[in-house]
Amino acid sequence: MRGILCAATVLLLGLPANAAVTESTPNGFQIEQTVHIAAPPDAVYAALIVPAKWWNSDHTFSGNAANLRMEARGGGCFCESWPDGSVQHATVVDAEPGKTLRLRGPLGPFQGHGVDSALTFTLKAAGNGTDLMLDNSVGGYMKGGFGKWPGLADMMLAEQMFRLKQFIETGSPKSH
Repeated sequence: MRGILCAATVLLLGLPANAAVTESTPNGFQIEQTVHIAAPPDAVYAALIVPAKWWNSDHTFSGNAANLRMEARGGGCFCESWPDGSVQHATVVDAEPGKTLRLRGPLGPFQGHGVDSALTFTLKAAGNGTDLMLDNSVGGYMKGGFGKWPGLADMMLAEQMFRLKQFIETGSPKSH
């Protein structure tokens, strides 16, 4: 419940204007989000690949985002390790600094189901900074169907985009 309340609070604080579930079917869903960040694409990419600095600890298995790491290369791991366990969240399949980061693998609660995901971040220079676009395609089999999950996944990803923007622009992933 705390996580949902946090996500709702963040939404009220001004998340990306065009965050949305763009399609939802019984077999999957599509999320697209865009946020403008006041920094050049190379700086946004450099922060993007260090999720330990901006990801919300509430959305980790260990309860601590400091345990996250990303190997930004084809075949690299977006992983989480702590003394009593580890998780592979996704595999990096495309890493082009300042341009694209693409991950394959079901995040969070989707890992326990027959679900796959392609999560793509595209960076484009725009005005005084970068437009960071997120595209997440999730599909497969989930017992009971996807139901509420597209909206919850959209909120979780929007929160991470907001935290990344805050981290890059202010040095802290939390709103001030």
